[in-house]
Amino acid sequence: MLDALGREVNYLRVSVTQRCNLNCLYCGTDRPDTDELTANELETIIRAFAKLGFNKVRLTGGEPLLRRNITDIAARIRAVPGIEKLALTTNGVLLADMAASLKNSGVDAVNISLDTTDENNYQRLTGVNALSKVLRGIDAALTVGIGSVRINAVLIRNVNDGDAENLIALARERALDVRFIELMPFSDEGKNEALVVKAEEILQRFPYLTPLEQKDRGGQTAKYYTAPGFQGKIGFISPVSDKFCASCNRVRLLSTGQVRPCLGYERTYDLKPFIDHEDQLIGIIKTAVRSKPAGHNFGCAYGNMHAMNRIGG
Repeated sequence: MLDALGREVNYLRVSVTQRCNLNCLYCGTDRPDTDELTANELETIIRAFAKLGFNKVRLTGGEPLLRRNITDIAARIRAVPGIEKLALTTNGVLLADMAASLKNSGVDAVNISLDTTDENNYQRLTGVNALSKVLRGIDAALTVGIGSVRINAVLIRNVNDGDAENLIALARERALDVRFIELMPFSDEGKNEALVVKAEEILQRFPYLTPLEQKDRGGQTAKYYTAPGFQGKIGFISPVSDKFCASCNRVRLLSTGQVRPCLGYERTYDLKPFIDHEDQLIGIIKTAVRSKPAGHNFGCAYGNMHAMNRIGG
């Protein structure tokens, strides 16, 4: 459907849990114990979104693979009429044992959060010694043939910015994309501009990366680059320094049942009171979509008090 500014909004990011098995430095530590939407509630809400023209769903968290019924949730969503693509974002710790069942449940694409290939740095960034599990998960996703496998990496100056070269090498050696996501202001680190590593800095360090032509980003958040001999691509997502709000095509469903029209604003719309009343449910979704602002209010002074696990990764 169209929002008030004429943007076609057809992409729903669905947080299925706020729980996580990592404690990442830039994500924040706000982890309240709250109720999660049931599989039936999720299916009902997504059917309403699909009737409004939403055709892409991404499952996020927290860590979505902590939901014991995540494959059932995935299968239900993929079976909803109108849903053409089902993706999932994970930290990869549990992925090795679940990749095949996720693919069989209809997951078309997997994004794996990985900020370093150095074991010590990984533990420093996440609080957990699990790098080997994540690397096995990446290989498992490729082996079972999930259609699109991407690595999402956030660099922090003087913490893991020296790991960029090894992350880039993953796209040379494997048929996957590595995307560097600009540090966002969801933690004290993100609000410190001196710690932000921008795309142009990485490109200066690795001048062999050449841009791929992208005539129309069409809701695509990344700008992609390649290099000779690479099996995959390198992408840059810069939501603060290179806003792509004019083509934003997404809203977020929080695990507690609220729709958040924009990542950069606190405003939400509660869907739970309307789950058993489809017409009212569709009505409140329309209101939420039409309330999408022209652009986010990110910046180092951004005052969002919610950690990323609450908002949906």
